[in-house]
Amino acid sequence: MSDKRMRGRAWPRLLLLIALLVSVGALIYGWNDFARFGMAPLNVATQGDSIDIGRGSSFKGIVGELRQRGFSTASPLYWRLLAEQMHVAGKLHAGEYALEPGITPRQLLANMAAGRVLQRNFTIVDGWTFGELRQALARAEKLNHDSAALDDAAVMQKIGAGGEAPEGRFLPETYAYVKGDSDLDILRRAHAAMVKTLDELWAGRAQDLPLATPYEALILASIVEKETGIPAERAQIAGVFVRRLEDHMLLQTDPSVIYGMGANYAGNIRKSDLTADTPYNTYTRPGLPPTPIALPGKPALVAALHPAAGDALYFVARGDGGHVFARTLEEHNRNVDCYQRKRCR
Repeated sequence: MSDKRMRGRAWPRLLLLIALLVSVGALIYGWNDFARFGMAPLNVATQGDSIDIGRGSSFKGIVGELRQRGFSTASPLYWRLLAEQMHVAGKLHAGEYALEPGITPRQLLANMAAGRVLQRNFTIVDGWTFGELRQALARAEKLNHDSAALDDAAVMQKIGAGGEAPEGRFLPETYAYVKGDSDLDILRRAHAAMVKTLDELWAGRAQDLPLATPYEALILASIVEKETGIPAERAQIAGVFVRRLEDHMLLQTDPSVIYGMGANYAGNIRKSDLTADTPYNTYTRPGLPPTPIALPGKPALVAALHPAAGDALYFVARGDGGHVFARTLEEHNRNVDCYQRKRCR
């Protein structure tokens, strides 16, 4: 056979081999590119981004939104292949999902398949009033504000605590929620947490306290909460008030007076405020005020139910957040002169 003939037959084989090699190379490149897609971070530049998947959303629609918002430039085919490979196609749950910097398509699909929706946190701060709590809830993002048109009594009715005064009834803690939850859900959980915590602490309280009910302990704890933010002082402050109750002395606590003044409080207490009678003026009325004056945290509750022993009946603010304690009125007056009037001697 001539060389010319052989060469004529070799060309088709060579072309077939080249085509085969190109196809194999393309497959290898395509597979590697697909594998890189699944593990490469999405285009998320800032914290706090999310994608909200509505009920009945199609896979095509989900991928379309990711592409439309610039989080992904990959082919929809890649997304479909990845979902099939992970066995999650048709199993994605509705909800809001976090898009944090560094998240990959594989991680996002796994979150959607497992229903790991984005959780936000709402913190009730120790010492807030119920009014401040409601204002903070009204500012919370992605939360249904179902209580917005309700007065305090109606709110308590809605959470299953009808007839209770709301002040002090909600435990300061951090509560997780997801988009679509109601502010009433958070209030319901915080109320239940306070009931549980107070019941447990009341059962283990110190003996012979001048407190007849858990609610009286809640009232005292709210006063302790507002009087000091120093952990080491809480039990001392509680001890002073417990001894004053036992001795039938007026509590004379300014935070209670301020609470009773309501909107009339302008930042300072005047002498006339201390003599103006309200249900919360502990300079004019004996015993505890009728309700708590704030939301006490668990440390303040513990202090109220386990007050420190001692003989101090008075205390005055030092001006640095702490207090000076005194056993007698004479000693207390000297402390007031020193730390309030700056006339130390």
